[in-house]
Amino acid sequence: MSPILTETLALYLNACRKTGQSLARGWMTMVAVVGFGFLLMFATQIASPLGMAGGFLLGAVNALLVGATLSLIEQSISHSRALTFHDILTSVGHYFWDVIGIGFILWLPLMALDLTMQTNPFGQLLSYAVFLLLFLLLNPAPEIIYQVRHDSPLEVFKTSYEFVLENWIEWFLPFAVILIPIVLSPVGLQSFLSLSSRVGRGAGLDFFQVLVLPFTILGGWLDYMGIPSSISWYLGLLFTPPLAVAMLLFRGHLFASLHGVSRRQRRFVSPFK
Repeated sequence: MSPILTETLALYLNACRKTGQSLARGWMTMVAVVGFGFLLMFATQIASPLGMAGGFLLGAVNALLVGATLSLIEQSISHSRALTFHDILTSVGHYFWDVIGIGFILWLPLMALDLTMQTNPFGQLLSYAVFLLLFLLLNPAPEIIYQVRHDSPLEVFKTSYEFVLENWIEWFLPFAVILIPIVLSPVGLQSFLSLSSRVGRGAGLDFFQVLVLPFTILGGWLDYMGIPSSISWYLGLLFTPPLAVAMLLFRGHLFASLHGVSRRQRRFVSPFK
């Protein structure tokens, strides 16, 4: 086995080990994610008839919930104690302005893109291309928010771009593996492009997509294993919260291992420290 492959596998095994430890400490995050999901659904019902004002209200609620979730993930990764219900309450308000700032910067260009593509015969294809690019280049934005010191949303974009260029193989390989059943399905490419466009639109900071992404992945794997859709739907609902939290924790630990460390440097550092 080549040294590069060995080092990469060791990197993922280390991230998985730490993810398990963080999940045991931060299982309350799963409870929070379920509660946050119901809160966002309630906010959506209130905001729907309010037009543009409702859109701003929903954006603020989304930023509040995403920021709180990132705070709980951060605590699960960095703290040695188990999280409590009090930690859920105190997490509300964390990273709110970071999420709002990134969403605001993306909002105007994406709105202009939507309007332009409506009259373009290749609009859907071009939109998919733009959102796929955003999905790739801004993928580590959530981890940058709570792990890297930054003074503005533009610095988050810059750090994300530089991180992806340096670590795109190690960062995206686990995601590519878990997407295999979706990509291999009869409508796999369309499903992937649709999924990436939804996630890319919000730079991974849309709370609904925090749940929709693992739900979609679970559905793909259950379908791949031949489980009937009538059963897989309920299994998806049951296992989506723990999978969503596990994915966020794994991303957090993997990002911490990759950020600021080159491939050459990782060769001289034990991944199990």
